[in-house]
Amino acid sequence: MEIVILAVVIALVAIGAISGLVVSSRKKKLPPPPPSAPTVTAPPAEPRVGEEAERPGGEERRTVEDVGLPGSGATATEEPVVVPPAVPEAPAVEVPEPTAGRLVRLRARLSRSQNSLGKGLLTLLSREHLDEDTWEEIEDTLLAADVGVAPTQELVERLRERVRVLGTRTPEELRTLLREELLGLVGTEADRAVHTEGGLEVPGVVMVVGVNGTGKTTTTGKLARVLVADGRSVVLGAADTFRAAAADQLQTWGERVGARTVRGPEGGDPASIAFDAVKEGIAEGADVVLIDTAGRLHTKAGLMDELGKVKRVVEKHGPLDEVLLVLDATTGQNGLVQARVFAEVVDITGIVLTKLDGTAKGGIVVAVQRELGVPVKLVGLGEGADDLAPFEPEAFVDALIGD
Repeated sequence: MEIVILAVVIALVAIGAISGLVVSSRKKKLPPPPPSAPTVTAPPAEPRVGEEAERPGGEERRTVEDVGLPGSGATATEEPVVVPPAVPEAPAVEVPEPTAGRLVRLRARLSRSQNSLGKGLLTLLSREHLDEDTWEEIEDTLLAADVGVAPTQELVERLRERVRVLGTRTPEELRTLLREELLGLVGTEADRAVHTEGGLEVPGVVMVVGVNGTGKTTTTGKLARVLVADGRSVVLGAADTFRAAAADQLQTWGERVGARTVRGPEGGDPASIAFDAVKEGIAEGADVVLIDTAGRLHTKAGLMDELGKVKRVVEKHGPLDEVLLVLDATTGQNGLVQARVFAEVVDITGIVLTKLDGTAKGGIVVAVQRELGVPVKLVGLGEGADDLAPFEPEAFVDALIGD
């Protein structure tokens, strides 16, 4: 019996195994399911126009007249608002400081750097015994101030004689003595006015010359302010075509006082620009034409010849009223060499000493006048726009010796 039951169990297990194999083989042989049907998208409807056009969302149709302009709420029937282009504002025209007494007003600034000469001389002259060593110190003080050898010898000889006659010397007497002698050395009789009268139909013409770095273009601009302050109308000629931005610099100076600047291309012919400046000055009825020339080394013969050409071309309109040489007061005796060469080429009529506030060498005023035989007419005492002053010998000497 047990054998029969065991046989039945084995048979059932065998039948179950065979059935599993059959089912798994059928699953492997079943074909893949058919692909799902593709979704068909209907083509977009053709656009319709006119009365057949559909209104989105049931919106009522609006005409062009019903649609307002964006932003302003104005309708298309209103005229658009036209905004005029912005016009750049003209630069404000400045009123220069009056020139009368300008050097006196700047005396404090001048004396801060200049009175070492005067105080040094007063200290030496105040010694109880003026021996040879003291007089040598006086000579050294004058030479260090760039007075020059010949003027120094003349001044020392006169001081020796007057001190010998004076005898006892009070500080006030010494100051008066020194003031008189320095005034005699600087000179009070020279004509120091900047002549700008011109003729009946031709403006006064002033040409400004000098080496590079002396402040020539700045001086021309400041001179324009001096003339405008005196009630003169000015045209500027930017004949310095070789230095970058020189014409721009001069034009800026002119705009500040309402003076027009005649200029040309960079590297252009300076003589042509100078000629055109005078021509424009005649056409406008200007009182003065200021011509800023290119800075040049006095050792360059070709450049100096070109400066002479500028002068000759300008003189086709009429004679030059002034040729002002700008010298840097700090260059000392080297400035005298420059002055001598320029004077040979263009007949200098006056000297402008710049940077006089930055040096204790005020004696250059004496030396350069002796060298050229022409007066110092203007002095620059600082970087301010109105720090160019007509030279006044009395105010200058008073600044040298101090209070």
